[in-house]
Amino acid sequence: MFKRTWTLSILSVFAAALSACAVGPDYHQPKVEVPDTQAQSKQTAVASNWWRQFNDPVLNQLIDTGLQHNQDLIAAAARVEAAAAQAGIARSNLRPALDAGVGAQKGRTSQQINASDTPLVSDTRYGNLSVSWELDLWGKLRRSNEAANADFMANRFNRDAVALSLTAQLAQTYFQLRAFDAQLDIARRTLQSREESLALQTKRFKGGIISELDQRQAEAEAASARAVIPQIARSLEQTESALGVLLGHSPKQLVEGKLLRGQDINNLTLPLDIPAVLPSILLERRPDIAASEQLLIAANARIGAAKAAYFPSINLSGAFGSQSPSLDSLFTGPTRTWNFASNLAAPIFNFGATGYAVDAASANQKQALAQYQKSVQNAFKDALDAFNANSTARQIQAAQTTQLAALNKTLHLSSLRYDNGYSNYLDVLDAQRNSFQAELNLISAQLDRLNSTISVYKALGGGWESDTEEVAEAR
Repeated sequence: MFKRTWTLSILSVFAAALSACAVGPDYHQPKVEVPDTQAQSKQTAVASNWWRQFNDPVLNQLIDTGLQHNQDLIAAAARVEAAAAQAGIARSNLRPALDAGVGAQKGRTSQQINASDTPLVSDTRYGNLSVSWELDLWGKLRRSNEAANADFMANRFNRDAVALSLTAQLAQTYFQLRAFDAQLDIARRTLQSREESLALQTKRFKGGIISELDQRQAEAEAASARAVIPQIARSLEQTESALGVLLGHSPKQLVEGKLLRGQDINNLTLPLDIPAVLPSILLERRPDIAASEQLLIAANARIGAAKAAYFPSINLSGAFGSQSPSLDSLFTGPTRTWNFASNLAAPIFNFGATGYAVDAASANQKQALAQYQKSVQNAFKDALDAFNANSTARQIQAAQTTQLAALNKTLHLSSLRYDNGYSNYLDVLDAQRNSFQAELNLISAQLDRLNSTISVYKALGGGWESDTEEVAEAR
């Protein structure tokens, strides 16, 4: 009874030693001074698939395609797989390793050496199972496992960051495409109108009603409108190619494929409830911040792994098998073999290499901490810039809409005055130019409004929730 109790006590002490705290600093999330979370009244929840808020089925289809075939995202997913494999290796190092071996050996001993009656020629068959295990008394393997798991999570968050950036870029490129479509349509309609005006002015000039000056001015304006069309068309083709690359199209698809169009830029739905204040908790949803924190966790754990090198390492190994000169008797009782070995290796002197490794790990941790704090700073900057840009874009679009309506009215009035002989043709030409440019500017303002809305979604990590408690529960 006493022997059993003593054995159990030894095993308990051994288990406690294995589960002891690992050397090195435990991770604590850095404190970052952020503004107080401000409540938002009646804020509608927005899902992570925020692009559906624009109500364009073609945009939804394009983003679904990009998430499946974009090469950057495929590469990011492969990095996650590689990190998962490395984490698996680190996890397996915590457990015993079991190996099996079978073989045969035949040889002859020199007759000059072998003076006994032992046969000169030996023929042996063997089979065994061997197990080896490094006791992680100081937490070196546990810290390495912690670092590998953090690296895996960092790669997962980086993949999410790539996906978020991709969806934002896809939406912005698609909206740019629709903006060029609208501007090209405006340019073509303007050219048609000016060619009709040129034809009319040419008839008037030939009839002696107007001077050659008016006819040449009309000709110049038509040529000016004609020159704008190829410029917009070139930009349109370049945007289509860029969108094709984001979608993961093959070279053949880039050359021969034709991208679908959905809603006209004037008919795209803009979300009504975009927050005007910044709730700090939402920045914790940004995948780039989460990835930076995981890299900090990994760097912190590697300090412990480096410090563990100051302490002895203990390895246990054992084998059980059978050895016989013939296969028939290989697994009989008398052929049984076994061995057990333990090894303790303690560092004595290595010219400070262990200390330098700890210093390097500590320096890497400081770099990771600085990078984490910078990622938080950039997140707030991105969000503030996005909010300001969205507010400004709304004001500019409203002003451009008012300006276009006034210029169209001016064009109408100047045409009436010219037709009735109260003004010269220059007034009409100025009104035409201003109206045409205002139409193009309004499309650009609408595009800026859409892009700034996307920037808000992206800055907040892809969406936001109306209830901060729901956000906390979802994390």
